[in-house]
Amino acid sequence: MLNIFVCEDNAIQRRTVVQIIQNTVLIEELDMQLVLDTGDPYALLNEARSSRNTGVYFLDIDLGSDMNGMKLAQQIRLFDPRGFIIFITAHSEMSYMTFQYRVEAMDFVLKDNPAEAKVKIRECLLNAMERYSLHTNKTRKTYTAQVGGRKVSVDYDDIFFFETSGNIHKVILHAKDRQVEFSGTMKELAGALDDNFVRCHRSFLVNKNNISEIDVKNRIIHFLNGETCLVSTRMMKGL
Repeated sequence: MLNIFVCEDNAIQRRTVVQIIQNTVLIEELDMQLVLDTGDPYALLNEARSSRNTGVYFLDIDLGSDMNGMKLAQQIRLFDPRGFIIFITAHSEMSYMTFQYRVEAMDFVLKDNPAEAKVKIRECLLNAMERYSLHTNKTRKTYTAQVGGRKVSVDYDDIFFFETSGNIHKVILHAKDRQVEFSGTMKELAGALDDNFVRCHRSFLVNKNNISEIDVKNRIIHFLNGETCLVSTRMMKGL
């Protein structure tokens, strides 16, 4: 998942940008969430530093602060080198400053053309999602589930277990930061995942790397995040 941050000191313009972002994420069913919109660059830095996810940053250049958008982008690059930085500005001539500050901006969105800005913001979100998905799939093993009309990718390391849903032909993925229900079966999952995932029950498929304890007497598996699932007597020995 990608986290979205907006830093724009003009409240009216910020609301407009946020509305475009939220509509795009909803309509395009993107695996993104708006974490913070603010006029304070220091507030954004504090929030973004604590984020575990790669960020998409929409930054105004003139923030009416001792820290402008370029300097803010420099600070972001220190802890999120893969983040996507988009500048929203009325000054197209300032694009050269990205080279001076070495922030590798993804794009510039000009405020003075609202219709074009709406199109550009949508394009930036779609491009960021595509680039992030391609890079993640190349560097880390991920499981991708089709949820409605969108694709949700979760790192293998973040998956605790899969559980058969109460809804027919559905499976629930239990991960570190979310639960996702999607169409599938345990048999299909067992064939698609690697050897770190073990069938322990007709209703559960677990990531053995995230198990903290197995209660053999009560046939219960405990995971690192505190969740539990059952293990059948027949499958206990193999596990």
